[in-house]
Amino acid sequence: MNPSDLFSRLYSGEDSEKVYPKEVIEQAPEGVEDVLQTNLFNVMLNRRSQRKFESKEVEDWKMDMIYAAADTAPTAGGFQGFEIFHVKNPEIKLKLVEAANRQPYVNAPEVLVFCMNPERVKMSFPEEIIKKFSVQDATLAAAYAQLASHALGLSTIWIGMIDEKKVMEAIGTNLVPTSILCIGYPQKMLQPKPKRNLVDLIHVVQ
Repeated sequence: MNPSDLFSRLYSGEDSEKVYPKEVIEQAPEGVEDVLQTNLFNVMLNRRSQRKFESKEVEDWKMDMIYAAADTAPTAGGFQGFEIFHVKNPEIKLKLVEAANRQPYVNAPEVLVFCMNPERVKMSFPEEIIKKFSVQDATLAAAYAQLASHALGLSTIWIGMIDEKKVMEAIGTNLVPTSILCIGYPQKMLQPKPKRNLVDLIHVVQ
């Protein structure tokens, strides 16, 4: 997908007036050509969790790219059983800090809360299976958003230790959250940590 294709989708105006600009953009912002040519394997290998962000705001077009990446994540039956809450209110961010075991870096420049929405999954399976699908959908969407953030020169921290009820109260929803993704410009780009040897990681079943 080239930049013009991606941005024509982003700014198509299909029920997206509250998220994306109303005007159709014919050309992607300067620099997007390079971003979309980023080697995926380099992005994955170099991504590191970041807990110290600059106060600089993230450009709207970069957030749009992150939304689009989350939107492309695979989901059960293609039903996208998840929702994303983009928290901008500083007071609500502080409530999320409390809801996330008082981890201060949750108060980041950009905060996305990924929630389950099993009602979107129109499949004939038991309720517990549908909920599992919804958890997986939200998790994959968050992972795609995380990789896209790194490709855009940003850093992230994935927050999984959360008090679900407190998060739900803070953002005003009855949907159960699965994770919080905090995004911003890093104070210092961290080097990747060594991972497990693939020989130890992969178990071949013959």
